[in-house]
Amino acid sequence: MALWGAQTQRSLLNFSISGDLIPLELIYALATIKEAAAITNHRLKVLDKKKRDLIVKAASEIAKGLHDKHFPLRVWQTGSGTQTNMNVNEVISNLASQKTGEALGSHLPVHPNDHVNRSQSTNDTFPAAIQIATVNNIKTMLLPEIKHLIEVLNQKVNDWKAIVKIGRTHLQDAVPITLGQEVSAWRDQISTAYLRIDDSLKELYPLPLGGTAVGTGLNAPNKFDQEIADEIARLTQLPFQSAPNKFAIMASHDGLVNTMSQLKLLAVTLLKIVNDLRLLSCGPRAGLAELKLPENEPGSSIMPGKVNPTQCEAMAMVCTQIMGLDVAVTMAGSGGHLQMNVYKPLIGFNILHSIELLNDACKSCRSAMFEGIQPNLPKIQHDLDQSLMLVTSLTPLIGYEKASEISQLAHRKNINLRQAAIELNYIEESEFNRIVDPSSMTNSHE
Repeated sequence: MALWGAQTQRSLLNFSISGDLIPLELIYALATIKEAAAITNHRLKVLDKKKRDLIVKAASEIAKGLHDKHFPLRVWQTGSGTQTNMNVNEVISNLASQKTGEALGSHLPVHPNDHVNRSQSTNDTFPAAIQIATVNNIKTMLLPEIKHLIEVLNQKVNDWKAIVKIGRTHLQDAVPITLGQEVSAWRDQISTAYLRIDDSLKELYPLPLGGTAVGTGLNAPNKFDQEIADEIARLTQLPFQSAPNKFAIMASHDGLVNTMSQLKLLAVTLLKIVNDLRLLSCGPRAGLAELKLPENEPGSSIMPGKVNPTQCEAMAMVCTQIMGLDVAVTMAGSGGHLQMNVYKPLIGFNILHSIELLNDACKSCRSAMFEGIQPNLPKIQHDLDQSLMLVTSLTPLIGYEKASEISQLAHRKNINLRQAAIELNYIEESEFNRIVDPSSMTNSHE
């Protein structure tokens, strides 16, 4: 039997748009707000103990995922999220009715508006719920997974620090680097993205609760805003606080737009990395083939033995999707008018979906690819030995023009640099061997 009420049912009828449901994390965050509001309202003497206890019990059960099937509303509804706020209010009211033997829909002994929604408006609860859900999912899911990925890459940096290979710029041969140095770029890009995302959460800790309809706090008792923020901080064990200017974060959601932008930047980083991996592993015989990716599954339905960089491809699609979601959140964030932004469900859905996509894709890439990558040492050495760009180390001694002649002669005659340098009589062989040392070229500042 459905526990929602009339407003939820009207929304189901009026907004049957796709199958995109309001994320359960948003429902759980709203339930946490309702629990905190009941406790605060009782403390401020505008709600009796019995109603407080019934609301707290019902809201706690919802936040634990015990009533998920009773939250059926689509993302594409009113831009404030009013129907979803009322969906939570109605379910809490009916759970209280069940508990006390009253008829469903009777609004006894707890009324969805008068008691569950006391001292609140959708206009302050829904954006607060997005902030709470976003912070929680990033702190408990995404950041720990990114940290695991950084640890795996750091291990590769240490394991591969002595493997000298050819560098590439413009997709052309360049001077040498170590494989560890190459991977250190990936590690530190992701580390920087981690810090950016974590830092963006500071803007989400101030909550608009207590602002009610437009930020003035109409119908909320004195000190409600401070006390409910403290209560939510206690319930979530996260440093939420009351926003000093509720008008600012109710009329616009710049902090959420900023967090989404940092998620997009992580996607930009990850897409660059997996594209590098696709190049470095391409082959196995007609490409760079410097890295060997785990062979997880057959890559072709027609070509036997073919193995494709499927984890790279999945991650690339995820990153591309997140870039699109970021554009939508950016446009939504700029779409507020006066005291109300009416894109709240879209903003919440896209951010929480992006967190889920990034978390799952990072976990999949880490376990099914990054941990098992191996260097192809013979191919790395072969390409290094054949490189013409090693001649760069001679330029301080013999000059750019003579070094170019050596490189051009070696390429034209298909001989190595040493042979070309000796043939042109520009440098003694012993001096050449001392200077053209690929390993020392990777540590020129040590």
